[in-house]
Amino acid sequence: MNYKKVNWYFLGVIMLHLAVVGVLIALQNVYQMGMAVNLLVSELILAVPAVIALLASKEKPNRVLGFHKLKISSVLMIILYTFLMQPLTTLLNAISMLFVDNAVTSISNEVMNLPFWLTFFMMALFGPFCEEFCFRGVVYRGYLKSGNVTGAVLLSSLLFGLMHMNFNQAPYAFALGVAMAVLVEATGSLWSSVLMHVIFNAQSVLLMYFYQHFMPEVWLQQTQAAVTAEDMLPLIGIYLVIAVVCTALAACVLVWLCRNQGRDEYAAWLLQERKSGKKKGRLVSVPLVIGIVVCLAYMLLNVFLSRG
Repeated sequence: MNYKKVNWYFLGVIMLHLAVVGVLIALQNVYQMGMAVNLLVSELILAVPAVIALLASKEKPNRVLGFHKLKISSVLMIILYTFLMQPLTTLLNAISMLFVDNAVTSISNEVMNLPFWLTFFMMALFGPFCEEFCFRGVVYRGYLKSGNVTGAVLLSSLLFGLMHMNFNQAPYAFALGVAMAVLVEATGSLWSSVLMHVIFNAQSVLLMYFYQHFMPEVWLQQTQAAVTAEDMLPLIGIYLVIAVVCTALAACVLVWLCRNQGRDEYAAWLLQERKSGKKKGRLVSVPLVIGIVVCLAYMLLNVFLSRG
């Protein structure tokens, strides 16, 4: 897939999402659609078109996606890298909560009503795999064909953030998208971003269940109490300091991973390409712009409706 096909894919997914949301709202009056169905459908909306696009391209799937082996030592360092990126995502989440509600908290009670194994599978295994297959696989690899690595990282991460369809998750999802795309480049394997995504989501699920069952008073406060700017600003200051330190350490881990996976020469080539000043391929087209505008309009509409 080239950038044009990727952009059409994104627009198609956005329009499909809106159509499915409309159908689910209509069916809700007749059938009680559970959270499990919503989680499944949201991932299939991403994955099914991506699979079709990949098959239609007639390229070898693993050549496009890059599911290459990882050393055990690299796996351990990816786990460390994931936890080092946590403060940055926490910071961005806290900043967004100054303006909008926490999107995860708003659905947490419905999620907690599901059996633990089902929630864990859908949110910590199936969801991350589908999303990495789409965004660090099909989308990112498609943009890479332009030769514009930086643009591919940033644009695929932007689309990943926007696909969460809310202003709370979009900022930290964008940061995670960048962290995972760079991780894929450092290791040469899509399994690295899948692992990072699984760890990130798994700990969120485990924390939700832990608070609900062992610290119910804290859980009740998180799900029902309104967070004011006065509460958040001191925490944001603390998160900022921690995030700067941990993100710098995460960058050091990336360098180590690059060397451990034998990617030194590739990293040097990337650096030379950036300094060469060669003209890079374009990534933006009309379908992409339309998709982004529609996505932002949907997100704004949800904010207005929630405050109405």
